[in-house]
Amino acid sequence: MSRHVAVIGATGAVGQEFIRTLEQREFPLDEITFLASHRSAGKKVTFRGREHTIRELTRESFAGIDLALFSAGGSISQEFAPIAAESGAVVVDNSSAFRMDPEVPLVVPEVNPEDIKRHKGIIANPNCSTIIMVVAVWPLHKANRVERMVVSTYQAASGAGYQAMVELEEQSRAISEGKEARVAKFPHQIAFNLFPHVDAFLDNGYTKEEMKMVNETRKMFHDDGILVSATCVRVAVKRAHSEAINLTFERPTTPEEVREILAVAPGLTIVDEPSKNRYPTPLEASDGDDVLVGRIRQDVSQPDGRGIELFISGDQIRKGAALNAVQIAELV
Repeated sequence: MSRHVAVIGATGAVGQEFIRTLEQREFPLDEITFLASHRSAGKKVTFRGREHTIRELTRESFAGIDLALFSAGGSISQEFAPIAAESGAVVVDNSSAFRMDPEVPLVVPEVNPEDIKRHKGIIANPNCSTIIMVVAVWPLHKANRVERMVVSTYQAASGAGYQAMVELEEQSRAISEGKEARVAKFPHQIAFNLFPHVDAFLDNGYTKEEMKMVNETRKMFHDDGILVSATCVRVAVKRAHSEAINLTFERPTTPEEVREILAVAPGLTIVDEPSKNRYPTPLEASDGDDVLVGRIRQDVSQPDGRGIELFISGDQIRKGAALNAVQIAELV
């Protein structure tokens, strides 16, 4: 059977990572088409040693396409993903457009691969911060239900796209040269700074990003009772997000039990030797497939033994976006 894959948003940071990931994982395909806005149409991309010309995305782009990987923003997905699905393609969408649609599976393959089977043409890729978190928390939740999760994120510039990474570099260079830092992509200077503001603020005081972590976790865990509270912070890191996670379990547990579970869980690497200065860092996680987990310790503020602290780092562009989507496609 011939497989024709389309990558929508091929020129963006995640689109470029789609291309790398498909190549590196030797994804089985016979033909590939790259689609983007009219501004990018005509540009060249190289895939498996062959140069391809990017085509303009139109309503007629999906004839003969079997699999469509979308990473071109929510409005593009809203318009074109249903068209792709109606044309017979299976869509894996990286935007937030369909994540909370009850008819659309929201999937992290290490967590809920079985949900893929009920798709009706569209499968949603979760938010990057949620993906990185649930890869670490899900195996623990399966063994001993998590009642409450409090997470603080340390999110890299990459989460805001390629131009945000460029802005971090340009600001850092300008400041080091004694010049004024130009602020465009972010609400504040990001170089040598951080701010607790990722996405728009909502009426409840949380941001959209923070509520994504709440609602997406509940959907993938099939557990509306799990309590989740998030504070999302943008930090002066180019690539890879980190998160400090505080868990309250149904039953008492120990760091040793947690390590045993995480040591055999898919998609994770334990980096937890504090005495040797070994713990997860975004620099080490960058360009890697696995989520790094460490600083595993008992929460001293929960004297009943039900609390555990973790620190994780994962590549936002890779496992937080492109890799997760390609893993979904592999299962499809």
